[in-house]
Amino acid sequence: MINVTCAIIRNEDDEVLIVQRGKTTDHPFKWEFPGGKLLHEEKEEDCIIREVEEELSMGIVILYKLPDVVYDYGFKLIRLIPFICDTLDELPFLSEHIAFKWLHSGELSSVDFSEADIVVARSYLEKINSEENKPVKVDLKPSGPLNVDEELQSMVNRLMSMKEAEWIAVSAIENPEIFNKLLEFSFSDDNKLAFRASWTLTKVCDKFPEMIMPHLGMIIESLENLGNESAMRSFLRIISLSDIEKISEKHHGLLAEHCFGLLRSGFSAIAVKAYSMEILYKLVLKYPELRNELSATISMLQPEGSAGIISRGRQILKKLAETSLD
Repeated sequence: MINVTCAIIRNEDDEVLIVQRGKTTDHPFKWEFPGGKLLHEEKEEDCIIREVEEELSMGIVILYKLPDVVYDYGFKLIRLIPFICDTLDELPFLSEHIAFKWLHSGELSSVDFSEADIVVARSYLEKINSEENKPVKVDLKPSGPLNVDEELQSMVNRLMSMKEAEWIAVSAIENPEIFNKLLEFSFSDDNKLAFRASWTLTKVCDKFPEMIMPHLGMIIESLENLGNESAMRSFLRIISLSDIEKISEKHHGLLAEHCFGLLRSGFSAIAVKAYSMEILYKLVLKYPELRNELSATISMLQPEGSAGIISRGRQILKKLAETSLD
Protein backbone atom coordinates (compact mmCIF):
# COMPACT_ATOMS: atom_id res chain seq x y z
CA MET A 1 0.00 0.00 0.00
CA ILE A 2 1.40 3.39 -1.04
CA ASN A 3 0.26 6.27 1.19
CA VAL A 4 -0.20 9.50 -0.75
CA THR A 5 -1.44 12.88 0.48
CA CYS A 6 -3.32 15.33 -1.73
CA ALA A 7 -4.63 18.86 -1.29
CA ILE A 8 -7.88 20.41 -2.42
CA ILE A 9 -6.50 23.95 -2.51
CA ARG A 10 -8.96 26.84 -2.63
CA ASN A 11 -8.19 30.45 -3.50
CA GLU A 12 -9.78 33.78 -2.57
CA ASP A 13 -12.51 33.26 -5.19
CA ASP A 14 -13.37 29.84 -3.73
CA GLU A 15 -11.96 28.09 -6.80
CA VAL A 16 -10.11 24.77 -6.56
CA LEU A 17 -6.66 24.08 -8.00
CA ILE A 18 -6.09 21.01 -10.17
CA VAL A 19 -2.90 19.97 -11.98
CA GLN A 20 -2.22 17.80 -15.03
CA ARG A 21 0.25 14.91 -15.15
CA GLY A 22 2.79 14.57 -17.94
CA LYS A 23 3.04 12.05 -20.77
CA THR A 24 5.57 9.71 -19.09
CA THR A 25 3.77 9.36 -15.73
CA ASP A 26 1.63 6.47 -14.43
CA HIS A 27 -1.52 8.35 -15.47
CA PRO A 28 -0.54 10.34 -18.57
CA PHE A 29 -2.37 13.63 -19.09
CA LYS A 30 -4.84 12.91 -16.27
CA TRP A 31 -5.77 15.70 -13.88
CA GLU A 32 -5.35 15.38 -10.13
CA PHE A 33 -5.20 17.24 -6.85
CA PRO A 34 -1.56 18.09 -6.04
CA GLY A 35 0.32 16.04 -3.44
CA GLY A 36 2.73 13.17 -3.07
CA LYS A 37 4.01 10.14 -1.18
CA LEU A 38 4.25 10.06 2.58
CA LEU A 39 7.84 9.64 3.72
CA HIS A 40 8.88 7.19 6.47
CA GLU A 41 7.71 8.48 9.87
CA GLU A 42 6.48 11.73 8.29
CA LYS A 43 3.23 13.21 9.59
CA GLU A 44 0.47 13.48 7.01
CA GLU A 45 0.08 17.25 7.55
CA ASP A 46 3.82 17.80 7.17
CA CYS A 47 3.80 15.73 3.99
CA ILE A 48 1.14 17.73 2.18
CA ILE A 49 2.71 21.07 3.16
CA ARG A 50 6.10 19.83 1.91
CA GLU A 51 4.71 18.41 -1.34
CA VAL A 52 2.75 21.55 -2.22
CA GLU A 53 5.80 23.70 -1.48
CA GLU A 54 8.05 21.46 -3.63
CA GLU A 55 5.64 20.95 -6.53
CA LEU A 56 3.90 24.35 -6.67
CA SER A 57 5.95 26.80 -4.56
CA MET A 58 2.79 27.69 -2.64
CA GLY A 59 1.98 28.13 1.02
CA ILE A 60 -1.24 26.55 2.27
CA VAL A 61 -3.44 26.58 5.35
CA ILE A 62 -4.74 23.10 6.23
CA LEU A 63 -8.36 23.27 7.30
CA TYR A 64 -9.43 19.65 7.73
CA LYS A 65 -9.23 16.15 6.29
CA LEU A 66 -11.61 14.26 4.06
CA PRO A 67 -11.97 10.48 4.38
CA ASP A 68 -9.07 8.43 3.00
CA VAL A 69 -9.57 6.79 -0.40
CA VAL A 70 -8.12 3.32 -1.01
CA TYR A 71 -7.87 2.48 -4.71
CA ASP A 72 -6.39 -0.50 -6.54
CA TYR A 73 -5.06 0.46 -9.98
CA GLY A 74 -3.96 -3.11 -10.65
CA PHE A 75 -0.29 -2.19 -10.90
CA LYS A 76 -0.35 -0.32 -7.57
CA LEU A 77 -2.55 -0.01 -4.48
CA ILE A 78 -2.74 3.46 -2.96
CA ARG A 79 -4.31 5.16 0.03
CA LEU A 80 -5.07 8.75 -0.94
CA ILE A 81 -5.21 11.07 2.08
CA PRO A 82 -7.04 14.30 1.13
CA PHE A 83 -6.84 17.66 2.92
CA ILE A 84 -8.98 20.71 2.24
CA CYS A 85 -6.68 23.74 2.25
CA ASP A 86 -6.81 27.45 1.52
CA THR A 87 -4.04 29.61 0.11
CA LEU A 88 -3.07 33.25 -0.16
CA ASP A 89 -0.64 32.56 -3.02
CA GLU A 90 -2.23 33.47 -6.31
CA LEU A 91 0.00 31.60 -8.75
CA PRO A 92 1.46 28.06 -8.66
CA PHE A 93 4.87 27.46 -10.24
CA LEU A 94 4.88 23.97 -11.72
CA SER A 95 7.91 21.73 -11.23
CA GLU A 96 6.38 18.29 -11.89
CA HIS A 97 3.11 18.90 -13.76
CA ILE A 98 2.49 20.28 -17.23
CA ALA A 99 -0.57 22.46 -16.58
CA PHE A 100 -2.90 23.80 -13.90
CA LYS A 101 -6.42 25.18 -13.68
CA TRP A 102 -8.50 27.00 -11.08
CA LEU A 103 -12.07 25.70 -11.30
CA HIS A 104 -15.29 26.41 -9.48
CA SER A 105 -16.56 23.40 -7.55
CA GLY A 106 -19.40 22.84 -10.01
CA GLU A 107 -16.87 22.22 -12.79
CA LEU A 108 -15.01 19.40 -11.01
CA SER A 109 -17.46 16.71 -12.09
CA SER A 110 -16.49 17.17 -15.75
CA VAL A 111 -12.70 16.91 -15.20
CA ASP A 112 -10.75 13.91 -16.56
CA PHE A 113 -9.33 12.94 -13.15
CA SER A 114 -7.30 9.89 -12.20
CA GLU A 115 -9.67 7.32 -10.70
CA ALA A 116 -8.78 7.87 -7.04
CA ASP A 117 -9.06 11.64 -7.49
CA ILE A 118 -12.58 11.19 -8.87
CA VAL A 119 -13.58 9.74 -5.50
CA VAL A 120 -11.87 12.64 -3.68
CA ALA A 121 -13.68 15.19 -5.86
CA ARG A 122 -17.04 13.56 -5.09
CA SER A 123 -16.26 13.55 -1.38
CA TYR A 124 -15.32 17.23 -1.51
CA LEU A 125 -18.50 18.17 -3.37
CA GLU A 126 -20.61 16.27 -0.81
CA LYS A 127 -18.79 18.10 1.99
CA ILE A 128 -19.27 21.61 0.64
CA ASN A 129 -22.90 20.91 -0.28
CA SER A 130 -23.59 19.85 3.28
CA GLU A 131 -21.81 22.97 4.60
CA GLU A 132 -23.86 25.27 2.38
CA ASN A 133 -27.07 23.80 3.74
CA LYS A 134 -25.94 24.03 7.36
CA PRO A 135 -26.53 27.34 9.15
CA VAL A 136 -23.40 28.72 10.77
CA LYS A 137 -23.62 30.90 13.83
CA VAL A 138 -20.80 33.36 14.31
CA ASP A 139 -21.26 35.29 17.55
CA LEU A 140 -18.45 37.61 18.50
CA LYS A 141 -20.32 39.81 20.96
CA PRO A 142 -19.25 38.39 24.33
CA SER A 143 -20.01 40.06 27.63
CA GLY A 144 -16.48 41.06 28.67
CA PRO A 145 -12.82 41.31 27.66
CA LEU A 146 -11.95 37.86 29.04
CA ASN A 147 -14.61 36.26 26.87
CA VAL A 148 -13.40 38.13 23.79
CA ASP A 149 -9.95 36.67 24.38
CA GLU A 150 -11.09 33.10 25.04
CA GLU A 151 -13.88 32.87 22.49
CA LEU A 152 -11.96 34.53 19.67
CA GLN A 153 -8.86 32.43 20.33
CA SER A 154 -10.98 29.28 20.23
CA MET A 155 -12.68 30.35 17.01
CA VAL A 156 -9.39 31.22 15.28
CA ASN A 157 -7.87 27.89 16.30
CA ARG A 158 -10.74 25.92 14.80
CA LEU A 159 -11.11 27.86 11.54
CA MET A 160 -12.53 25.48 8.97
CA SER A 161 -12.95 27.60 5.86
CA MET A 162 -12.11 30.83 4.08
CA LYS A 163 -15.68 31.98 4.76
CA GLU A 164 -15.20 31.67 8.52
CA ALA A 165 -12.00 33.71 8.30
CA GLU A 166 -13.93 36.36 6.38
CA TRP A 167 -16.71 36.37 9.01
CA ILE A 168 -14.13 37.05 11.71
CA ALA A 169 -12.56 39.71 9.49
CA VAL A 170 -15.90 41.50 9.11
CA SER A 171 -16.36 41.36 12.89
CA ALA A 172 -12.87 42.80 13.35
CA ILE A 173 -13.69 45.70 11.04
CA GLU A 174 -16.78 46.44 13.12
CA ASN A 175 -15.13 45.86 16.49
CA PRO A 176 -11.61 47.26 17.12
CA GLU A 177 -11.21 44.99 20.15
CA ILE A 178 -11.41 41.92 17.91
CA PHE A 179 -8.92 43.49 15.49
CA ASN A 180 -6.47 44.20 18.30
CA LYS A 181 -6.80 40.62 19.58
CA LEU A 182 -6.06 39.20 16.13
CA LEU A 183 -2.94 41.35 16.01
CA GLU A 184 -1.93 40.20 19.50
CA PHE A 185 -2.52 36.53 18.63
CA SER A 186 -0.37 36.96 15.51
CA PHE A 187 2.67 37.29 17.77
CA SER A 188 1.72 34.35 20.00
CA ASP A 189 4.25 31.65 20.90
CA ASP A 190 1.54 29.19 19.83
CA ASN A 191 2.57 28.84 16.17
CA LYS A 192 -0.79 27.51 15.03
CA LEU A 193 -2.69 30.37 16.68
CA ALA A 194 -0.22 32.96 15.34
CA PHE A 195 -0.45 31.57 11.80
CA ARG A 196 -4.24 31.49 11.69
CA ALA A 197 -4.66 34.86 13.40
CA SER A 198 -2.21 36.58 11.03
CA TRP A 199 -3.86 34.83 8.09
CA THR A 200 -7.25 36.15 9.23
CA LEU A 201 -5.68 39.58 9.66
CA THR A 202 -4.81 39.58 5.96
CA LYS A 203 -8.53 39.19 5.24
CA VAL A 204 -9.24 42.28 7.36
CA CYS A 205 -6.59 44.24 5.46
CA ASP A 206 -7.93 43.08 2.09
CA LYS A 207 -11.31 44.55 2.98
CA PHE A 208 -10.21 47.59 4.98
CA PRO A 209 -6.45 48.25 4.61
CA GLU A 210 -6.62 51.48 6.60
CA MET A 211 -7.05 49.52 9.82
CA ILE A 212 -3.52 48.11 9.73
CA MET A 213 -1.75 51.37 8.85
CA PRO A 214 -1.29 52.63 12.46
CA HIS A 215 0.33 49.29 13.34
CA LEU A 216 2.70 48.82 10.40
CA GLY A 217 5.61 50.51 12.16
CA MET A 218 5.34 48.12 15.10
CA ILE A 219 5.03 45.14 12.76
CA ILE A 220 8.10 46.19 10.77
CA GLU A 221 10.11 46.62 13.97
CA SER A 222 9.03 43.14 15.09
CA LEU A 223 9.92 41.26 11.89
CA GLU A 224 13.55 40.62 12.80
CA ASN A 225 12.63 38.70 15.95
CA LEU A 226 9.52 36.99 14.60
CA GLY A 227 10.17 33.25 14.83
CA ASN A 228 7.00 32.07 13.06
CA GLU A 229 7.64 32.08 9.30
CA SER A 230 3.96 31.50 8.55
CA ALA A 231 3.03 34.68 10.42
CA MET A 232 5.96 36.38 8.69
CA ARG A 233 4.42 35.45 5.32
CA SER A 234 1.12 37.05 6.30
CA PHE A 235 2.75 40.25 7.56
CA LEU A 236 4.93 40.58 4.45
CA ARG A 237 1.87 40.09 2.26
CA ILE A 238 0.07 42.87 4.15
CA ILE A 239 3.07 45.19 3.78
CA SER A 240 3.52 44.32 0.09
CA LEU A 241 -0.07 45.43 -0.58
CA SER A 242 0.21 48.59 1.53
CA ASP A 243 1.03 52.08 0.33
CA ILE A 244 4.74 52.56 1.02
CA GLU A 245 4.19 56.33 1.11
CA LYS A 246 1.98 55.89 4.19
CA ILE A 247 4.72 54.02 6.07
CA SER A 248 7.02 56.38 7.97
CA GLU A 249 10.38 56.92 6.32
CA LYS A 250 12.22 55.86 9.48
CA HIS A 251 10.85 52.35 8.92
CA HIS A 252 11.83 52.18 5.23
CA GLY A 253 15.44 51.39 6.09
CA LEU A 254 14.48 48.65 8.53
CA LEU A 255 12.13 47.15 5.97
CA ALA A 256 14.72 47.22 3.19
CA GLU A 257 17.38 45.65 5.41
CA HIS A 258 15.05 42.89 6.56
CA CYS A 259 13.75 42.05 3.08
CA PHE A 260 17.25 41.94 1.59
CA GLY A 261 18.23 39.61 4.45
CA LEU A 262 15.32 37.30 3.67
CA LEU A 263 16.24 37.16 -0.02
CA ARG A 264 19.84 36.27 0.80
CA SER A 265 18.89 33.67 3.39
CA GLY A 266 18.98 30.05 2.29
CA PHE A 267 16.22 29.19 4.74
CA SER A 268 13.40 31.59 3.86
CA ALA A 269 10.27 30.10 2.29
CA ILE A 270 9.42 30.88 -1.32
CA ALA A 271 6.38 33.04 -0.49
CA VAL A 272 8.46 35.03 2.02
CA LYS A 273 11.08 35.74 -0.65
CA ALA A 274 8.41 36.61 -3.21
CA TYR A 275 6.72 39.16 -0.94
CA SER A 276 10.15 40.56 -0.01
CA MET A 277 10.86 41.17 -3.70
CA GLU A 278 7.57 43.04 -4.12
CA ILE A 279 8.25 45.22 -1.07
CA LEU A 280 11.78 46.03 -2.25
CA TYR A 281 10.49 46.89 -5.72
CA LYS A 282 8.13 49.44 -4.14
CA LEU A 283 11.03 50.85 -2.14
CA VAL A 284 13.13 51.13 -5.31
CA LEU A 285 10.46 53.36 -6.82
CA LYS A 286 10.98 55.73 -3.90
CA TYR A 287 14.72 55.17 -3.49
CA PRO A 288 16.22 54.52 -6.96
CA GLU A 289 19.66 53.98 -5.39
CA LEU A 290 18.42 50.57 -4.22
CA ARG A 291 17.82 49.42 -7.83
CA ASN A 292 21.26 47.92 -8.47
CA GLU A 293 21.34 46.11 -5.13
CA LEU A 294 17.92 44.56 -5.74
CA SER A 295 18.82 43.54 -9.31
CA ALA A 296 22.08 41.97 -8.13
CA THR A 297 20.39 40.12 -5.24
CA ILE A 298 17.66 38.68 -7.48
CA SER A 299 20.23 37.69 -10.11
CA MET A 300 22.18 35.76 -7.47
CA LEU A 301 19.04 33.76 -6.67
CA GLN A 302 18.43 32.67 -10.27
CA PRO A 303 20.99 29.84 -10.73
CA GLU A 304 20.02 27.84 -7.64
CA GLY A 305 16.55 29.12 -6.87
CA SER A 306 13.31 27.18 -7.11
CA ALA A 307 11.04 27.51 -10.12
CA GLY A 308 8.80 29.86 -8.16
CA ILE A 309 11.59 32.21 -7.13
CA ILE A 310 13.16 32.20 -10.60
CA SER A 311 9.84 33.10 -12.22
CA ARG A 312 8.97 35.80 -9.67
CA GLY A 313 12.50 37.19 -9.84
CA ARG A 314 12.29 37.51 -13.61
CA GLN A 315 9.04 39.44 -13.26
CA ILE A 316 10.64 41.90 -10.84
CA LEU A 317 13.78 42.26 -13.01
CA LYS A 318 11.56 43.03 -15.98
CA LYS A 319 9.70 45.69 -14.01
CA LEU A 320 13.00 47.16 -12.85
CA ALA A 321 14.23 47.36 -16.44
CA GLU A 322 11.01 49.06 -17.54
CA THR A 323 11.08 51.63 -14.74
CA SER A 324 14.72 52.42 -15.51
CA LEU A 325 13.55 53.85 -18.84
CA ASP A 326 11.30 56.39 -17.15
